[in-house]
Amino acid sequence: MTDPATLSEAEAANELMRLAKVIAHHNWLYHAEDSPEISDADYDALVRRNAALEAAFPQLVRADSPSRKVGHEVAASPLAKVTHEVRMMSLDNAFADEDVEDFVGRVRRYLNLPDDAEVAMTAEDKIDGLSCSLRYEQGRLVRAATRGDGQVGEDVTANVATIADIPQQLSGEVPAVFEVRGEVYMAKADFAALNQRQEAAGDKVFANPRNAAAGSLRQKDASVTAARPLRFLAHGWGAASAVPEDTQYAMMQRIAAWGLPVSPQLVRCASAAELLAHYRRIEHSRADLPFDIDGVVYKVDRLDWQERLGFVAKAPRWAIAHKFPAERAETTLEAIDIQVGRTGKLTPVGRLTPVSVGGVMVANVTLHNRDEIARLGVRPGDRVVIQRAGDVIPQVVENLTRETERTAYLFPGFCPQCGSEAVAEDGEVDVRCTGGLICPAQRAERLKHFVSRGALDIEGLGEKTIDEFFALGWLESPADIFRLRRRRSAILEREGWKDKSVDNLFAAIEAKRAPDAARLLFGLGIRHVGAVTARDLLKRFVTLERLREVAQLAHQSQPSVNANGENDGGNSAEALAELLSIDGIGPAVVEALGDFFHEPHNITVWEDILTEVSPPPYVVETKASEVAGKTVVFTGALETMSRDEAKAQAEKLGARAAGSVSAKTDLVVAGPGAGSKLKKAQDLGIPVIDEAAWAEIVRAAG
Repeated sequence: MTDPATLSEAEAANELMRLAKVIAHHNWLYHAEDSPEISDADYDALVRRNAALEAAFPQLVRADSPSRKVGHEVAASPLAKVTHEVRMMSLDNAFADEDVEDFVGRVRRYLNLPDDAEVAMTAEDKIDGLSCSLRYEQGRLVRAATRGDGQVGEDVTANVATIADIPQQLSGEVPAVFEVRGEVYMAKADFAALNQRQEAAGDKVFANPRNAAAGSLRQKDASVTAARPLRFLAHGWGAASAVPEDTQYAMMQRIAAWGLPVSPQLVRCASAAELLAHYRRIEHSRADLPFDIDGVVYKVDRLDWQERLGFVAKAPRWAIAHKFPAERAETTLEAIDIQVGRTGKLTPVGRLTPVSVGGVMVANVTLHNRDEIARLGVRPGDRVVIQRAGDVIPQVVENLTRETERTAYLFPGFCPQCGSEAVAEDGEVDVRCTGGLICPAQRAERLKHFVSRGALDIEGLGEKTIDEFFALGWLESPADIFRLRRRRSAILEREGWKDKSVDNLFAAIEAKRAPDAARLLFGLGIRHVGAVTARDLLKRFVTLERLREVAQLAHQSQPSVNANGENDGGNSAEALAELLSIDGIGPAVVEALGDFFHEPHNITVWEDILTEVSPPPYVVETKASEVAGKTVVFTGALETMSRDEAKAQAEKLGARAAGSVSAKTDLVVAGPGAGSKLKKAQDLGIPVIDEAAWAEIVRAAG
């Protein structure tokens, strides 16, 4: 990796911008979705790189820097939000013995202590679970919340009440208000048993204990949580009306006396050498522990020193997490299989001779994508080194036999599920199947999208019904929806279906025989063609058939599209230029349209749909208004209308409703909760109005 000292300021700024986006993406997956894509070690490497660049270029530290954030903002959720009285912080990391010695030295220097002064610290195992804060008032549990972004979490009080480790009433004399903080986790044996039950029931199998714990705790229905074997370990506290001890160690013993479990590995150490010795002991026994851990946490023992040390942007100066190195093992890559996800992404999976890594048998490993296979040079039969970094996602870190003569692995150019062409867009590493409407791996999800609110919006044909009819073989393609009437008798035999509900469903389907052309186009699920883009395309081409003709012509000259969306000529230059001249349409959309209409399977399904429906020419009747010809962005919560209705209003007024704010945006309509889009509009000096002002514009246009 390039030394930061050799980078120009512009190069460093670009890399910091990229890192902010990448780290935010992985934070979201880990904290909000409970579904990480990369290992802890890879994530830590990104964070270290960001920190190194910020240290070399302090003037370039961004407002959205990962060094200033804890966790991630709370995702859209049925759980209520909770604002923490005392922020739930993250921890800085140490990866080597020298890092720990430097940490102790920094504490000594900050407190201006003599070299021979004892700096006692606690050391305890860092459990890999979901952070949770338990608020007790008069010793009774009144609220439990997840960490969220450190400031705002989710209310999980009802769910926490089902966890046996967490008492509803503390024992002994307790402060009037005391928030205990710790980790909700799932033991290894409980995790294995849960996955066996999930698999037997045909339900989702969890990737690891941390994901299982997070998914179980954040349930809307507390009975689901109650059925899951969750546990809790306390490691600190937040808001407190009183703290009855003077040291971290004594305070943790007090919390244990109140009835909350604390780590049996918690000790008090008098020096860096003692800390490191305890780290080695825990590392040695790691595989035998009943739960997953990924390091050891050190905290300054004296609480008055903790108060003096205080905090940096997102972490206390008085604590650090000493992470374990990734565990590795050597085995043979027996085969490479290609899995097709519901969005059409082709993911290579390595099948291994099973090997134990950190006490866990590993038989499969993700190879991520085509580029990663090329980087590693792996082929079936190679000896490889496997790593379970952070006990999350096994990965190949080294190919020991890449120099051995063997035929290189050829990544497929066709989908193994349906035989459609598989391509990667310019600038992307992911290869995707282009046969979305006919691909078995994608078909059910595509059907759900086809009938969704923004597409054909067929009432009564929800996700559960799609899954049921798809499993029965009644829905193979969108056109089959319009042929369901033939299965009336069979549907009536299904549980939950009566004459009235069946008639209502058929009436809703029949009402879409002449669908809005833009909604139909959006419903096809073509990559990069969202609802707004579909309307923009139909405004220009009016009919779907004309759009198809232009897209197919433009596809012939796509190789000549450069990064700026320009072309160097070709047989279909005029068609390509016409598409690119539409505001908001760039090379990615042109390529996606071309790929879709180039695939024979898609044409077959497309023509089949058009035997069942007849979309009229797309005509938008517009009114004279002050926003005619302008680009409008809606952000935040709209209280008197839906987002779709607002966008439709904008189109009727002759405006274009865009999804993001840019220098081309003319007006932003901001409702409550508007965030980054509002800030960007303010930074760019774009006029911003509220929903009431927008309503006035609509009324003025008549």
